[in-house]
Order: sequence, then C-alpha cells, then structure tokens
Amino acid sequence: MAHHNQAQVFLLLFVLFCINEAVLSFQHRPKICAVDLAALSAIRDSLTDIPGSRFFSTWDFNAPDPCSSFTGVTCSFENRVTILSLGTGLSNSPGLAGSLSPALSNLTELTQLVLFPGLATGPIPPQLGQLTRLRVISLTNNRLTGPIPTSFSTLPYLHTLDLSSNQLTGSIPPGLTKLPFLKVLILSSNELTGELPRTVSAQLLHLDLKKNHISGPLPRLPSTLRYLSVSGNSMWGPLNGLESLTELVYLDVSMNKFSGPIPSSLFMNPTLSSLFLQRNNLSGGLPSIKMDPTIQSYGEGSIVDLSHNFITGEITALLAGVETLFLNNNHLIGSVPEEYVKSVYNGTTKTLYLQHNYLSGFPLPQGSALPDTVSLCLSYNCMVPPVGISACPASVGRQPSRPESQCSAFSHHSPMD
Repeated sequence: MAHHNQAQVFLLLFVLFCINEAVLSFQHRPKICAVDLAALSAIRDSLTDIPGSRFFSTWDFNAPDPCSSFTGVTCSFENRVTILSLGTGLSNSPGLAGSLSPALSNLTELTQLVLFPGLATGPIPPQLGQLTRLRVISLTNNRLTGPIPTSFSTLPYLHTLDLSSNQLTGSIPPGLTKLPFLKVLILSSNELTGELPRTVSAQLLHLDLKKNHISGPLPRLPSTLRYLSVSGNSMWGPLNGLESLTELVYLDVSMNKFSGPIPSSLFMNPTLSSLFLQRNNLSGGLPSIKMDPTIQSYGEGSIVDLSHNFITGEITALLAGVETLFLNNNHLIGSVPEEYVKSVYNGTTKTLYLQHNYLSGFPLPQGSALPDTVSLCLSYNCMVPPVGISACPASVGRQPSRPESQCSAFSHHSPMD
C-alpha cells in the first residue's frame, strides 16, 4: 500500500513539474507570431543603420515581447504585426541603408508599411502585392530603383501610395489608378516614363506626379481631385480634361508642353487658390467673366502663374484679387485695368509681374505711394514704367521698354518675343 502511495506522489510531482516547465517555456516564448518574428529577422538582415542612426538598437530577438519593445513595430491583440515603420523620420536621424526584403510579404496582417528617408537601394519587392490588408505604403526619399510593381494593382484596400523621391523607372501600372479605395497617389521626383493610364477610376483626392519623364495628354481625371501636380514632365495636348475638376484647391501643370486655350472653368472655381500653368505653349486670351460678387475666388495666400506662355489680347479684370500674380512673358496688350492698380495700391495684390508683354499703360492713382510690401514689375512693355516701380527680377534685363518697332508693328503682325 505504501509503495502504491509513493507511486501516486511521484506521478503527481512529475505532472506538476511538466506543467511548470510548460508554463516557463510559454513565458519565455516571444509574444509574437513565429512567422512574423522570422520575417522581422530577415528584414533586419537586409537593412542597416546609417552611422548616426540607432533605429535597430531596440530590435533584440531574445526579448520576451518584440511587439512592445521593437521600435517601429505595432501588433494586433493576436500578436501579429500590423504596422511597420522602418526608420524614425527624425531630422537628426540619417535613416537606413540596404534593401527591402521580400520577407515583408510574410507579415500577412500588415496594414501600413513606412520606410523613412534614407539610402535604401534596389527594387520594391513585388511580393508586397500579396499583403491584401495593406492600406498605406510610404517609401519616400530613398534610392529605390526598378519599376512600380504591377502587383500593387491587386491591393484591394490600398488608400495611400507614396513612392516619391526615388529612382523608379518604367510606366505607371494601369491597374493602379483603378483601385477602389485609393485616395492618395504620390509618385513625384522619379524617372517614370510613358503616358498616364487612360482610365483613372479611383476616386483620388491627391495626385502628385511632378518631376518625372511622363509624356502624352491628360486623361479624364476624377472630379474628386483636390490636389493635382504633373509639373516638370513632357506632357502635351489641351487642358480640356481639367474642366470637370470642380473641387480643386491646388493645380500645377507647369513646365510641360500643353497647348490651346486655358479652360475658363479654372477661373470660376471658388476653391482653387493655387494655379500654376507657367512655361507651356498655352494660347488664347484671358476670359472676360463677370464673377458673382458673393463668391470669393481669390484672396489671401492665393497665387496664379500664367507666365511664359503665348497668351494674347487684353488683360481682363478676372484676376485682380490674386495676392501673387505672374502674367509676364506673354503677348498681352492694352492698358492694365484699374482693378489691378487698386489691388496693388491697397495691398491686396502683393506681387504683380507684367514684364515682357506689349502693355501700353498703367493708370497710376495721383499722389499714391506703392506699399513697401508690394513687388510690381512693368519692364519691357510698350511703355516706360512709372518712376519708382523697379521691383523686377534680374532676368528682366536693363531695357525699360520694348523697341518702338515692335510696338508699332504689333497691330499688323504677330509679336515676336
């Protein structure tokens, strides 16, 4: 009987020992999914801190809870990685070098992937297209090369894609602009080529493609757009496609090869306060539109730049309330409307550049002094600028007015700048 009791006690002690070992083992097991931990390890192997950066100093793979101790890692209640921010983004941190590991695709619960500015090189792993929960991809200001993965076109919930300031090549995948939830697309400052996708069905709010090598015309764009920039490309054709963009606040199509007249709807949009159309081949005149006085189209902080085009005819009163206005280097004629003069002298318009046109008059109010805060340039027109008006950039040159031959022949021949 005693022998039987001893056996029971031994068995009980053994069970308790096993339970204790299991508890201890569980306690020492990292509080993170094993697959995610392995992926983080591969990511750590492919990236390194640039001297002066200490981002990876907290990535101790023997730590009991990487979800709470790893900088840049956020996990769900199930200990799956949902947000990964590589680098700190702080101004005193130089960022990371190396490349992006395809193992990122093993973080299957990831919703946000951010790579802060640094020196990361190599391609964007196309395997990221397997992360169907991704809503944000931001890989800005690095040295990433190769194409934009076409697999991004399969991300059903993608809201924001920012790949700006890299060295990406190739064209924009046509499926990208059809994603149902995409609102922000920023691909500026790369080396992208080709034309824009013909179908842009995504209800975009923000589209920034400036400083690339994109060619071709503007496609039909969604009326939801509030910010649009295609500045510094090689795009051509008319601007008719902009007529339906009634929600625009910021528009920049400068430094391209766009031609034809400026859609009058751009001047009737009450929300549009920044309009950059300079350095194109735009022609035609400024529309003469009687604005509804109850609608304030321009005002404090507004800027309109139509310079370096082929705009003809007389200046209309349409833009008299703009704070910063550039109409220089066009083929404008006639006298400057009094509305502009008043706007300059009461300080509403702080910058008015009208140089290098064929203007013949600027009706100064008697006894009025130009405010110190105003920059007004009238040089190289068909008039001598009034005394005291000399706030011109150095590029204007020293000639105060055009040769008489250009002005007298103006009504008989097309002016040549």
